[in-house]
Amino acid sequence: MSFPRFDGLGRTAAVYGRDLAERVVATFLQVFVGGLVLTTPFDLGMWQAAAMGGVAAALSLVKGLVAKVFGDPNSASLSTKV
Repeated sequence: MSFPRFDGLGRTAAVYGRDLAERVVATFLQVFVGGLVLTTPFDLGMWQAAAMGGVAAALSLVKGLVAKVFGDPNSASLSTKV
C-alpha cells in the first residue's frame, strides 16, 4: 500500500497564501477607490452605491489582465512566484 506524498504541501500553502493576500488587498483597494470615485462627487444613494460592486469587478478584471502581462502569464496574480 502506498501513501500520498505531501512534500510540496508547504510550498503550495505559501503560494496560495501569497496569492490570496494579494487578491484580498487588491479587491479592498478597488472597492475603496470605486466608492470614493462614485459616491462622494455624485452624492449617490444606496442602490447606486451597491452598483460599486460592478466597478470593483471591472477593476478586478483589468488587474487580472495587467497581471497576465507583468506577472506569471498563467495566473491572475502580479507575483511571479505564483
